[in-house]
Amino acid sequence: MSRPGINPRAAADIAIIGAGAAGLAAAICAGEAASPSGSRSIVLLDGAKTIGAKLLVSGGGRCNVTHAVVAPTDFFGNRRIIKNVLAAFSVEATTKWFASMGVELKREETGKLFPVTDRSRTVLNALVERCRELGVAICPDHRVTKIDRLPDSGAGFVVHHSHGALTASRVILATGGRSIPKSGSDGFGYELARQLGHHVTPTVPALAPLVLDDRMFHKNLSGLSQEVELTTVVKGKALDARSGSLLWTHFGISGPVVMDASRFWCLAQAQGESVEVYGNFLPGQNQEQVRQWFMEQTREHPRRSLGKILAQRLPQRFTESLVQHAGCDSQTAIAQLPKKDRDHLLSLLTRFPFPIVQDRGWNYAEVTAGGVPLEEINFRTMESKLVPGLYLAGEILDCDGRIGGFNFQWAWATGYLAGQAVWRTQV
Repeated sequence: MSRPGINPRAAADIAIIGAGAAGLAAAICAGEAASPSGSRSIVLLDGAKTIGAKLLVSGGGRCNVTHAVVAPTDFFGNRRIIKNVLAAFSVEATTKWFASMGVELKREETGKLFPVTDRSRTVLNALVERCRELGVAICPDHRVTKIDRLPDSGAGFVVHHSHGALTASRVILATGGRSIPKSGSDGFGYELARQLGHHVTPTVPALAPLVLDDRMFHKNLSGLSQEVELTTVVKGKALDARSGSLLWTHFGISGPVVMDASRFWCLAQAQGESVEVYGNFLPGQNQEQVRQWFMEQTREHPRRSLGKILAQRLPQRFTESLVQHAGCDSQTAIAQLPKKDRDHLLSLLTRFPFPIVQDRGWNYAEVTAGGVPLEEINFRTMESKLVPGLYLAGEILDCDGRIGGFNFQWAWATGYLAGQAVWRTQV
């Protein structure tokens, strides 16, 4: 699968730091773009003993390779630059690229694209095998500690790693962010970027589950999934509103809609800003519309219990917990419910204040918000505007997408651009 090591005094044309999705894509695209004449060497260094840990756990072990429809609005960051990057390597190009490596993709109802095998190992093996075919030296357990620019103009870099040093004409930084650090992406790539003169936008977890106050009823609902509209209010203003599936867990809330909304809560929290997250458990309807429905039910079924009425539109387990939380009795006939209790219940149904105490941290966040500003790179080549011969790809950049394969598409696209460009640009 890989070479055990490299000569401590070795030299390479291209050194790629990080063997995740973006790094592997960059290595393959650099290998495919290399001139067939002459000797061109590409070395891929990774600090982990075994590569691809993050890729293997993605998509529940199935690897959500990309999404059928990808647009700049699916991402956060400089969308003008993001638009240009995505246009250079489309979903169609991604699909064909994987097919060329023997990986056929299938589209699911959600729009997510997975390998037909439903195994992330299929994706990783194909990427590694293609690297091997192209003569890329993959070196796990080679943690990069420092990168020096050689003093002579155009001379390249010295990449210091745990087994020595490597001289390289060009370097591609694809170290990932800070999410799932046990996979190797512990944020040190940002320090390498800083050493070379780049800025780093403060980083916070994104696509992260959220922890609720222990006094909440979430433990009773663990494993239950339901549709909800979430609104994130920062400094008194609604910053984000989105609908989707919420998953109740033993620690709080997760699921696609929570994961997508989490970046806003995490960012506000990190900046010391007031932030609240509200849930509407009847998406698409406001409190007045729900009140009218409630009054209709009262007129038509006055003796029916509160619990039975709500269970028409909501999961039974949730109904029982919410009614109890509201201080009501689910057995109460709906017509007997005091106006005060009714109003309180309607408020909870349509604007439920989630008592979030923290996010679940980097170990459970799927991606990083923040990173090296996109404005500091040439989006046509992913080359640094500050350091000639340095390229950046993937999660290290200040761009994060919503859940559903979008972050992988960013990794493939930026890896493609960097890999294609390394031979064209001159140091």
